[in-house]
Amino acid sequence: MVSQLSEAVLDVIADALVDKGYIFLPELIPHPISQVLLEKIQTTEIHELKAASIGRGAEQQLNPDIRRDRIQWLEEQSEPDSLYLDLMTQLKDGLNRRLFMGLFDYESHYAVYQPGAFYKKHVDALKGSQNRILTTVFFLNPDWTPADCGELIIYDEADNEIERITPKMGHFVIFLSERFPHEVTKTQAQRNSIAGWFRVSNSMHGF
Repeated sequence: MVSQLSEAVLDVIADALVDKGYIFLPELIPHPISQVLLEKIQTTEIHELKAASIGRGAEQQLNPDIRRDRIQWLEEQSEPDSLYLDLMTQLKDGLNRRLFMGLFDYESHYAVYQPGAFYKKHVDALKGSQNRILTTVFFLNPDWTPADCGELIIYDEADNEIERITPKMGHFVIFLSERFPHEVTKTQAQRNSIAGWFRVSNSMHGF
């Protein structure tokens, strides 16, 4: 199951990142790939997922007052995961060609929010830390309804809400990690997603 991101789509993403720093795409990942990713997470028992922590390195800690999702990191050795990771490599290479961002690698995990779970407002990278440059979120929730809640809300640097994204199957968003605070509202149904981050190998990156 080989799939390619078109040059036209890569152009649209690059232009949006330059113009406003983020883009929401209702359909980016081909449905067959979305389906095998959904099947994988649906057949994973909740006890196999790790409670998500906040902070990095020695400062990592569990804090259920801030986030309550459970995670599992994607692995190249897993066929469903490798299909998604291949598309993210295409995205990385396409953005590097267009924007000279110096994106070097990509890390990502499944995030499962059981009913009542949430993730309070936060940023994915501290200003100037450059450990995470771009954030991606991909949703795996067929038949999602407004009553299920669990929206991803993105804020600007003045703390104004600029985007509220329903976590429907196939929805994909990418944004500058340092620039946009965001949160996941309390969900009323199991909410599945893949969160990921592009990183650079050193302190130099373009635009």
